Amino acid sequence: MNGASREALAAARERLDALTDNTSVDVAKLAGELAAVTAMLDREVSLRRVITDPAQAGEAKAELVGRLLNGQVGGETLDLVSGMVRSRWSRPRDLVDALEELADTAELTGAHRSGALDDVEDELFRFGRIVASSTELRAALTDRTAPGSAKGALLASLLGGKAHPVSERLVARLVTHPRGRSLEAGLESLSKLAAERRSRMVATVTSAVPLSDVQKQRLGAVLAKLYGRQMHLNLDVDPTVLGGIVVRVGDEVIDGTIADRLSEATRRMAG
Repeated sequence: MNGASREALAAARERLDALTDNTSVDVAKLAGELAAVTAMLDREVSLRRVITDPAQAGEAKAELVGRLLNGQVGGETLDLVSGMVRSRWSRPRDLVDALEELADTAELTGAHRSGALDDVEDELFRFGRIVASSTELRAALTDRTAPGSAKGALLASLLGGKAHPVSERLVARLVTHPRGRSLEAGLESLSKLAAERRSRMVATVTSAVPLSDVQKQRLGAVLAKLYGRQMHLNLDVDPTVLGGIVVRVGDEVIDGTIADRLSEATRRMAG
């Protein structure tokens, strides 16, 4: 997002944080209602344009949203959405993207409250690895012609009772309402949001063999010192790296594997 949308999203995040700091707020209900509003505005292109039209007064747009959502969502959700439509957005789609982010953040806040955020982070990462390893599963979950109910049933068979309810809801919404994103991009976005709940960055670590607890602690400490922030480590095992580790933080890759050094040596010899 750029310009006005970035500022509007920052303000919406602050309002959401203020809401979810109140432990009496049902964050799962809030997340579900925000997701429902996201889906509605994603479908209703004309409505989306009207409530983001900079030529319309913010209060008039808030009143329109109030009439549409009154009785459909709770007061917290209505106040939050009304505040968002009063803001200025660079593109109509930015509002919907922001609502989706707030819905996901509310879910993750609930996991954080219950002490389950680490489990949710790990489950999202593991699910991504399972999908990446099975072309048939990925095809079934991303088939645009398949009804959402069929995808939901498939997810229920995979995750039902085996993952935290927050993980199940997040993955189900991503699969049934991808909104143009790839499954991999959506899971990575969720992983980043989860890390941000406690101001941590995400490092994906690939090693030839599983790391010991001591190695994980040392690596986490080194990366935290290097980047100036706490790190959540998503751990993956790939025997093809031959030894050492590969660490990816955002777009940056730190490769310390034997395979990489052998490749470099081969390139130098060839040169």
